[in-house]
Amino acid sequence: MCPHLFREFRISYRGWSGLCVSLCEVPEVKNPRIVEQQVQTYTCGFSLQFHLDSQDTGSSADFNQSEIVNEDFSDAPVKGQKPLGGFKGRDTCSIPCDVTVKLLRDEKQSVCGQLQQSLLAFGRSTRKLMRDVMEEQQRALDILSSQVTELMTKVQTLSSEVHRGNTEMYSIKPVQSHGRDCSDIKDNLVSVVPKIPSGIYIVHPENTDSSFEVFCEMDYMGGGWTVIQRRTDGLTDFKRPWADYVDGFGHLPGEHWLGLKKVFHIVNQKDTRFQLHMALVSTDDVTSYASYDDFRLDSETQFFSIHLGRYAGSAGDAFRGYEQEQNQDTAPFSASDVDNDGCNPSCSINNRTVESCSAQHNQTGWWFNQCGLANLNGSPEDPEQNRGQRMHILWDTWRQNGVPHTIKSVTMKIRRIATNN
Repeated sequence: MCPHLFREFRISYRGWSGLCVSLCEVPEVKNPRIVEQQVQTYTCGFSLQFHLDSQDTGSSADFNQSEIVNEDFSDAPVKGQKPLGGFKGRDTCSIPCDVTVKLLRDEKQSVCGQLQQSLLAFGRSTRKLMRDVMEEQQRALDILSSQVTELMTKVQTLSSEVHRGNTEMYSIKPVQSHGRDCSDIKDNLVSVVPKIPSGIYIVHPENTDSSFEVFCEMDYMGGGWTVIQRRTDGLTDFKRPWADYVDGFGHLPGEHWLGLKKVFHIVNQKDTRFQLHMALVSTDDVTSYASYDDFRLDSETQFFSIHLGRYAGSAGDAFRGYEQEQNQDTAPFSASDVDNDGCNPSCSINNRTVESCSAQHNQTGWWFNQCGLANLNGSPEDPEQNRGQRMHILWDTWRQNGVPHTIKSVTMKIRRIATNN
């Protein structure tokens, strides 16, 4: 144990009382009017100084000697111990080691407690800050999400408007006027409507289970025409497989192919006869036409073979051509995946060997017979193919100065004609 000298006593001063430890020396206060007496104490490792003023008298200023309990433990000085300032005497003192350890432990615990409280407060404030930031970000995300939703709604609305504008190229909506075909519709409406507009109508041919829409031209050469094919701007791809040519594709007001099955139902109605008419326009805006006074198709089991009547027009009879091997009348329909073109296994055309007329004409479908001189479904020439191959819209008999016209648009349409019955 460390050598020490300390005294334990109680002090009452101005209503304050406490236990002071490790007091080296407390001089006796004999004169109550002493001007100033300095007392130095050690309490919990801190130095306290009290000044006794001569003006402070009475019970509040008394230093009651009776309350001081003196106990001498040792008079041996400690080496290196400095005497406490302000006291005169021979005694020196030091704090016991176990008391020092306890004081330091208590101080450590106090500091650690304060640090823990500070950390807890910091954690609470940090969590609150993070929660506020996350809530603010969530509000911003909600606003952004609502703006994106509103923008998508506007885009969908605009897309619908554009699509509706495209389908209303002729400003005519489908008319719920049932007829067997456009000629029948015209005959039914002509008595009640002074001028029947062109547009999309619903037809229901005889001996069919359902109705379907067609585009009727009511102001061309007397009207009553059912459009079965139209090429205008090249926006619709005619490089299609067999199934597409059977069912139809495209947009009725613009480029489209009505479909072999629908055409078959129209032209094979009982007691009817139909005329086929092709209206052609060249790239230099020259117009021409080719017409056949009888037109019908065989069923799908016979690959919708075409049958044509007498020719009339200014574009030449490209369907029959100049020679028998060029005749496409009675030819079955062919597509890229259904080959009925008569080239078995191949044909020689302009000193070239051709195995598939559909492939020769850029994968389009038509009534090929050893290819022939007509293909109004032809696509623009593919730059990857060899030059000189016929892949465009073809009606080879329409020529100027011996050179075939380059066709930019064509419409194929059918109309009823009178029968002998």
